[in-house]
Amino acid sequence: MSALDFDRLRRTPLTTHPFSFVIVPGFVKAEALAAIHADYPKIEKPGSFPVSTVRPGPAFSAVIAELEGPEMRGAIEEKFDLDLTKRPTMVTVRGYCRAADGDIHTDSETKIVTVLIYFNGKWEAGGGRLRLLRSAHDIEDMVAEVPPDEGTLLAFRRSDNSFHGHKSYEGRRRAIQLNWVTGLDVVRREQARHRLAAF
Repeated sequence: MSALDFDRLRRTPLTTHPFSFVIVPGFVKAEALAAIHADYPKIEKPGSFPVSTVRPGPAFSAVIAELEGPEMRGAIEEKFDLDLTKRPTMVTVRGYCRAADGDIHTDSETKIVTVLIYFNGKWEAGGGRLRLLRSAHDIEDMVAEVPPDEGTLLAFRRSDNSFHGHKSYEGRRRAIQLNWVTGLDVVRREQARHRLAAF
């Protein structure tokens, strides 16, 4: 049985201004969360880690397989009116956040769609809440704020104005990042970069 609520993703309206995004609390089904938490890879330092470099348990691995599978691709294609058939995916995992993380950015031009799925308890901290922004200069000028609560999905189409960032936070902050990218060369380069940065 799927751990992911694709129907909830399909039913949630897309916001298109100032860029296209969708926020879906409860995308990971509540009954699946305990097993995923238990099988989440042991990450004891900040940075983004390619899935191939960590050791998840079976429930976590099953979620990754679903995220890279045809149903997820179809739901994202439908939501953003895209054809991702020939676009490769790239998945990284985070366990901790540095105080210096969260600077405002748009993501690189090689990324087509970014999906973030969070695996934290109810988020009480003021920092670490991803903000979708109207500009590159003001973290307070936000369109939406996404607490990294467990099971919440954020997906957005990368553009020159897909500004996002968060206020400083240091500590445990679990997330999976899934990207559809322009080509396999991007996957190889970015995974090498993430491995080096994490090391």
